[in-house]
Amino acid sequence: MFLQDKLKEILIEKKLIAEDDLKNALKLQKEKGGLLSDILIKMGLIDEKRLTLALSQSLNIPVLRLSKFKIDKEVIKLMPLELIKKYQILPLAKIGKILTVALGDPLNIFAIDDLKAVTGLHINPILALPSEVKENINKLFAQDTERTLEEILKKTEKPNLEFIPVQKEELSTQEVEEAPIVKYTYTLLKKAIEKRASDILIEPLEKKVKIRFRIDGVLREEELIPKNVHNFIVTRIKVMSKLNVAEHRLPQDGRFKIKINEREIDFRVSILPSSFGEKIALRVLDKSMGLLDLDSLGFEKDNLEKIKKSASMPHGMILVCGPSGSGKTTTLYAILKFVDSPEKNLITVEDPVEYQIKTATQINVNPEVGLTFASALRSILRQDPDIIMVGEIRDSETLDIAIKAALTGHLLLSTVHTTTASGAIVRLLNMGAENYLLTSCLICVIAQRLVRKLCEHCKEEKLIKREIIERLKMPCKSCEENVRVFVPKGCDKCFNTGYLGRIGICEVLSMSNEIRELILKNAQESEIRNKARSEGMRTLREDGFVKVIKGITSLDEVLRITAPD
Repeated sequence: MFLQDKLKEILIEKKLIAEDDLKNALKLQKEKGGLLSDILIKMGLIDEKRLTLALSQSLNIPVLRLSKFKIDKEVIKLMPLELIKKYQILPLAKIGKILTVALGDPLNIFAIDDLKAVTGLHINPILALPSEVKENINKLFAQDTERTLEEILKKTEKPNLEFIPVQKEELSTQEVEEAPIVKYTYTLLKKAIEKRASDILIEPLEKKVKIRFRIDGVLREEELIPKNVHNFIVTRIKVMSKLNVAEHRLPQDGRFKIKINEREIDFRVSILPSSFGEKIALRVLDKSMGLLDLDSLGFEKDNLEKIKKSASMPHGMILVCGPSGSGKTTTLYAILKFVDSPEKNLITVEDPVEYQIKTATQINVNPEVGLTFASALRSILRQDPDIIMVGEIRDSETLDIAIKAALTGHLLLSTVHTTTASGAIVRLLNMGAENYLLTSCLICVIAQRLVRKLCEHCKEEKLIKREIIERLKMPCKSCEENVRVFVPKGCDKCFNTGYLGRIGICEVLSMSNEIRELILKNAQESEIRNKARSEGMRTLREDGFVKVIKGITSLDEVLRITAPD
């Protein structure tokens, strides 16, 4: 507890502040908390020099200007940095058993007691301007962080990266080498790219900072770093993303680019305040990979033919559904690439634009200025499009315009966040779509997931009993008693995970007259799914089992990714 009563007595006795102003300051302190001295200074009722001088005279403690004093680094080592920062106390000199310290707040008696207990020395307090104490402590922490980063960087190679700023700003190689936090940030990004990470998570804990990479869809802990490095990493990433460095209370989103070995990598940044600091999530987008062909997605031949047939229709709606990170956008781009031709007008609305298509007009939504999916889609219809891609159908307004666009001679592609193909139909009906309009415009629904591929360099053969195959209903009618599958082992090529890369599995629900009748009758999801299966649709799990039999992925991976039918 701070001796606020003593401070009030000094202020009134010295006539440094009016009694009414003091009451207002005390009221503000009661509402928002904090030190009374800080509140008085922020309110402009007194400057810190006059306050410090008054405290010095009343408490008989001398004042020292730290700007004119050289601090001995050896004396600093007598106290933990955490204690220095907590109490805003700066060790200055040690003579025998007496330690002289500069105080920003001389009324904090518990700070003096704690110092005695930690150091075992007698404490000689000297008063200093709080701003100068804070400035010197920040420098100490910056130096400590620099030493920590240098130790981390000794174990890493020099990053061969080029930052591509949003505006015309350059970051020289010399600056990268001279600033440890810049170098460490780039080293971290380079490591993530080399390990094929799709996401980087920087998560502050109570005493450490955990860094995790999502590789092939699975999060893996990469390293633990000291907590005092965290704020500097956050600031660096905010600077790169053109975000507000001073904002720590609200979430922020941004993006930046870097170039490594002539590969341009785009990073989407999300910063979220948490109880231990700001958590950073970076989505890694390697634009050098270009757009994939439909044939390269790994879909089975029959499913691929259904998708190509649907995409060849002159108008209607094709939906891709699945959770975040299931490859929906990649599939949409592959379909766009399949249908693209010089005589067609392609327009996309995305949040954000992930890949550039030279032959398409691409719009990045910006809700802050009123450019939403719905408003953009409404304007697009006046641009004479043949094919429209909407990044996601999020609300009933976007859905209504999308259905009308599909009914009036446009091929519309979009995504919905549902887990199954039949569930997407029910979801659209719940969002307000009229069932008779939906049956008229919907061509097909693709539900998909990404499963990890077994590493071809180290996968091992394993025999499993036929009764397990039958219990799981795997498509293996001609198999013998023991069924051959492959399991992961781990080697240097796959970073000892047993998996290398990912491949798509999907269920394709093509609209038939029978399914349309079920939709018109407002049938349940299970009825629509059962009818589609009777017409030849394989579920996600069944499609995964096909890849298990082929030795592309493991049985454990399919069971992990998919739900029972």
